[in-house]
Amino acid sequence: MAASNGVIRLRAFLAHQLKRMAYQLDNWSRTIYTSAEAKRVEPWFRDQGDVSLRRDYALDANSLVIDLGGYEGQWSSDIFAMYGCTIHIFEPMPEFARKIEQRFARNSLIHAHALGLASETRQAYMSENANRSTLFGEASNRQPVRMERAADFFQAAGMARIDLMKVNIEGGEYELLDHLLATGWIERIVNLQVQFHDFVPEAEQRMRAIQNSLSQTHELTYQYPFVWENWKLRSWSPAPAKN
Repeated sequence: MAASNGVIRLRAFLAHQLKRMAYQLDNWSRTIYTSAEAKRVEPWFRDQGDVSLRRDYALDANSLVIDLGGYEGQWSSDIFAMYGCTIHIFEPMPEFARKIEQRFARNSLIHAHALGLASETRQAYMSENANRSTLFGEASNRQPVRMERAADFFQAAGMARIDLMKVNIEGGEYELLDHLLATGWIERIVNLQVQFHDFVPEAEQRMRAIQNSLSQTHELTYQYPFVWENWKLRSWSPAPAKN
């Protein structure tokens, strides 16, 4: 009986130690991730990129701006306050899209679209997580959203030239940018402000491939890897876009 009790106590001790080690490992991995993310964004915050680089463009009242991933519409509000240009905001999450529409209801130059832009028109599913809502979230927290093929939307809207496109769509940027490159629409975008995300499979390889393609027509004006970067068209002589 004593030996049996000893075995039971040993098993309980080992189980407790394993749980403790698992807890410590989880905390360690979270700390490493947080530290890596904090290290990544530190130069951006130091340089006050959100209030300088992301707003500093040669725009005027005749410019056309596309905001992909509008969330609350604050970036578009700031851009409009500075330049008074026409802005189209795309936000596929219905709740956020409604709030954007209400916010700019009396501004005829800011247009809200309750959809996202992608490589094909389809219904997709996004997990809701404030400004990190994504197509790559947990299935239990997803809701249907509308996606529209970017080339079709631009052509139907008569957008021959886009002076500035901001892309912050939580992993969807890879599909979208591949589409814009394949169809030639990238050559009609003067400034591309994009945030790449690293939680997508093969994110770094896909990002490098897109950057290599972009370098054929655009030049890099600033870059904070996996934070924000901007690509500026070298010259305005785009080839006809493909459907």
